[in-house]
Amino acid sequence: MKPFNKSKVKTTYSPSTFPSFGRTPRQKSKVIIVMGPPGAGKGIQAILLSEKFDLFYLETSGIIEKKINEAKKNEFVLVEGKKYYFAKQKELWKRGKLFEPPFTTYLVQEKIKELFKEGKNLVLSGSPRSLYEGERVIPLLKKIYGTRNIKIILLEITPQETIKRNSQRRICQLMRHPILWTKETVNLKKCPLDGSKLVKRKGLDDPETIKVRLKEYRERTLPLLNYFKKKKLKVYKINGSPPPAVVFKNILKVLK
Repeated sequence: MKPFNKSKVKTTYSPSTFPSFGRTPRQKSKVIIVMGPPGAGKGIQAILLSEKFDLFYLETSGIIEKKINEAKKNEFVLVEGKKYYFAKQKELWKRGKLFEPPFTTYLVQEKIKELFKEGKNLVLSGSPRSLYEGERVIPLLKKIYGTRNIKIILLEITPQETIKRNSQRRICQLMRHPILWTKETVNLKKCPLDGSKLVKRKGLDDPETIKVRLKEYRERTLPLLNYFKKKKLKVYKINGSPPPAVVFKNILKVLK
């Protein structure tokens, strides 16, 4: 069986590691990274930011979920001489665990380089999710987009709010638009934006799985905050509990 890709990801980086694609960072480059625990509203805010600033919405989980669901039997990615099978990554995902960092990092890096060559600015949701990934993705973003053009938003909500939001969450089948749970939307069957069926992510948003995802977030994602500080990247902390319109307004304030 032919592997998904045989390219390797280097474990260390120097200024010459990343290709410049024949260009230096663009004057109007912009990269916004939206972070937060499960259910914090990362997807909704990323969509709003993409429309406000004409950014490409790079939703890591959506890209990877699509690849693992479409992967053929025994398909894998070869990274640093090790095979990462899509089937194994799918099992981790179903249990609420993060994908193995080298697997995620490789796919994210390839997508970022592809989008930069197309002249697109980015808003990222769901990446980086681990220190390993951050130590590889952030240098790439700094090299091709420029340090001063990277903004990081951290949405904060309580664990109780995470469980409540995720257990009620639905997304549309076509474009994965997240639908906010309210009394007005509780009986909604189709996405008001594209008309596709609204579905729940079976297993992934069950209360017990959400608890696992919260533990993964605390242990593997939050350590990134110290890394960002060392790299002189400011993190803007935003209360994610208010309605999305209020949260978005507060994000725009700190981005000015």
